[in-house]
Amino acid sequence: MTDAVGSIDTPDAQDEVSESKKKARKGGKRAKKGPLKRLATFYRQIIAELRKVVWPTRNQLTSYTTVVIFFVAIMIALVTVIDYGLNHAAKYVFG
Repeated sequence: MTDAVGSIDTPDAQDEVSESKKKARKGGKRAKKGPLKRLATFYRQIIAELRKVVWPTRNQLTSYTTVVIFFVAIMIALVTVIDYGLNHAAKYVFG
């Protein structure tokens, strides 16, 4: 009996091919290379990825830094006010 995909009784040809590929890849690439070669490959890949990074210009970096410092200053002030208020509330409640 068949349907649009294939025979129900026999597995698809793609399933058989993928199973044979899985069995043939025992060990993979790591088994062939030593630890120093893998480390060198890792560092080459890091350098290749860093070359793809779009680095900000000096103006963008200055504006981003200013925004972060301003935001941190606001958060410090907010936490200080909340801490000061809770300190006085605790002194009021507990004497």
